[in-house]
Amino acid sequence: MILHKFIKHHGNVQNWFAVGFVVIVLALSPSLASAQAPKRNIVLLVSDDHSPDLGVYGNPVIQTPNLDALANDGVIFNNAYATTASCSASRSVILSGLQNHRNGQYGHYHDFHRFLTWDHIKTLPVLLREGGYRTARAGKFHVGTEETYSFDETLPSPERSSVIMAEGISDFINEKDERPFFLYFATNDPHRGARRKDDGTIAGLDDVDTPDDFGNLSEGASNIDNISYDPADVIVPDFLPDTPMTRIELAAYYQAVSRMDKGFGKVIEILKKSGKYDDTLIIYMSDHGIAFPGAKTTTYDAGLNAPLIVRHPDNAKRGTQNDAMISWVDITPTILDFAGLAEPSYNMQIMLTPISQQMEETHGLHGRSFLSVLDQTQPEGWDEIYASHTFHEIQMYYPMRVVRGRKYKLIWNIAHDLPYPAAADLWESPTWQRIYRQGGETMFGPRTVDEYMHRPEFELFDIENDPLESNNLAYDPVYSEILEVHKTKIREFQRTTQDPWLLKWTYE
Repeated sequence: MILHKFIKHHGNVQNWFAVGFVVIVLALSPSLASAQAPKRNIVLLVSDDHSPDLGVYGNPVIQTPNLDALANDGVIFNNAYATTASCSASRSVILSGLQNHRNGQYGHYHDFHRFLTWDHIKTLPVLLREGGYRTARAGKFHVGTEETYSFDETLPSPERSSVIMAEGISDFINEKDERPFFLYFATNDPHRGARRKDDGTIAGLDDVDTPDDFGNLSEGASNIDNISYDPADVIVPDFLPDTPMTRIELAAYYQAVSRMDKGFGKVIEILKKSGKYDDTLIIYMSDHGIAFPGAKTTTYDAGLNAPLIVRHPDNAKRGTQNDAMISWVDITPTILDFAGLAEPSYNMQIMLTPISQQMEETHGLHGRSFLSVLDQTQPEGWDEIYASHTFHEIQMYYPMRVVRGRKYKLIWNIAHDLPYPAAADLWESPTWQRIYRQGGETMFGPRTVDEYMHRPEFELFDIENDPLESNNLAYDPVYSEILEVHKTKIREFQRTTQDPWLLKWTYE
């Protein structure tokens, strides 16, 4: 795979790519090789806006017994990252194995945003169905189109009741069919909900005294035996201000996480009762990090770092931790590897000026299977990830490209002249509004409000010693060589993943 060769030999940038005006033309002709028949089941559990806030990830307050138990029967990854902290774009990567700038899902699919994955992309449910699996989805979909991400069945999906949603999968799991199954089970929890006042009406922007309930008052959610949390007990992450409103909203978030955990526990219970648990690959992950300013929609670690738990039926070891740096582009290759199916391949044509200069390449997926390193704790060669964000909502154009290693992380804010745009739910959050209204020099976590909203072109961090990403080294002459090395990595990443924003290095 081209990208894998680059990761191993990132310094070998061919000189001719630095000359002329680069135009990338994407061919619409993927091919798929046949492989051996699949034998075992796959369940992909995806939550919505969940950071690594679980008991097994070291949070002593939050109650997540079911996911903790899954981790104790599998592998927990400590360094797993979304490619983009935006729901639709991230899910398109999870289900295609391609960066969203390559699959066309630049931002949200729903409503007026209407970003779509290109119809020539061979997505995971389609590949599995063609490989002999019966497929079903339940819960949040948020990618388009239905044909591109085609499942055999769409199961009942009450918006905020993952327990009731789980009860709806029983017939599919227990169906008398010799084919293995693929179940995509995606909750709406713990995504932000509506800010409802005591009388049930929705709070307006000026009402900064009504916190977000994270869906805990939604129909269905209130019918579950929810776990409530005292705001005084929650753990405030360092990227957020420790204020009473932040704590109130975090307590609501914790409640939504615990409700989500019950739903996933119900899925596991149904698998065990059916006798299929021991023959099923189970993956738990979130689309990206928590829905607070400083995390969701950003490319800071608080937005990209997310939980990943994998329970392989053949694991030689149980309850282990793995420090490999995993990217969400690795999910589809891993599942196809487990299923014994070949990856799709795509043709591309790179043309230069003059037009007579061109090159054709065939590439596979942008990630790779991590099945071979599941039983390891510190596998070699898993030390770098890349991120690509372009839109969240349609009005939120702010493209960023990122390379993150163990030591350094570089963010290229391509549209740095623009103020950083806020997602609607984050902008209305009282956690943000109470700080924002105090003025631009007020601290919001590790940076001021002005620094958060007006960013430099490059942000270089010594992530090993500065995990909060608070000290930008990009304009320090001492780090000029390191900066150039990481710029080169981003450029080559863009070239090998056919990123149209590669052109921004040479104009504007």
